[in-house]
Amino acid sequence: MNPFDLTGKVAVVTGGNGGIGLGVAKGFAAAGAKVVIAARNEEKNRAALAELGDAAIAVRTDVTVKADRDAMFAAAVAAFGGVDIVVANAGISRGGRSEALPIEAWDEVIAANLTAVFTTAREAHPLLKARGGGKVITVGSMYSLFSAGNLTAYSASKGGVVQLTKSLAIAWAGDNIQVNCILPGWIETEMTLPAKTRAPGFDESIVARTPARRWGMPDDFAGPAVFLASAASDFVTGHSLAVDGGFAVSG
Repeated sequence: MNPFDLTGKVAVVTGGNGGIGLGVAKGFAAAGAKVVIAARNEEKNRAALAELGDAAIAVRTDVTVKADRDAMFAAAVAAFGGVDIVVANAGISRGGRSEALPIEAWDEVIAANLTAVFTTAREAHPLLKARGGGKVITVGSMYSLFSAGNLTAYSASKGGVVQLTKSLAIAWAGDNIQVNCILPGWIETEMTLPAKTRAPGFDESIVARTPARRWGMPDDFAGPAVFLASAASDFVTGHSLAVDGGFAVSG
């Protein structure tokens, strides 16, 4: 038996139409799972489906809206019969100096990056329990571990995701639901492109600090996500796994 085999499993991936989410979704599909891409941009949803083929469906979803989350899970049940894996990946970032950060920007980031992770997981719970257990994977950040003065709301939200992961892992262990967190480092995505190109030498400084000597790519998340979604991790819960090429332990 292959403990990494996801054949017969159904995975919902929020923010799954690009970047890290699409890397995760592609890994799940390759391991045999059916995948529900849940994201706001319908054009990107269609592009993701073109890569995933018959193993996936897409549902336009704003994770901060309950009706959208309900529709996302209903679509998974209607298309594939249930839900076994939920990846709460969707998130946003708003920068700026802490003393000048508008409270509206704070609220927006906390709503998308922390509250929606909780509500997505909470609403998945009865579906996972009905299948005899399942997996919840949250997505934090290297800024769950340390911070930056111009990423106050983002850092607070991602730090909260780690503590939320631990709480849910304890709460749902008796339901055979494992809850773990992935902590991305510097990854080449649409979100990080402005940072990568914003200042001369920034790109080189990230590579120099990273022991792997490169930026991460979305496909680097396929293996870690499959591990945390599969039977291989049945005795792993409440854990935060850095996928950062060693960035967090260097420097």
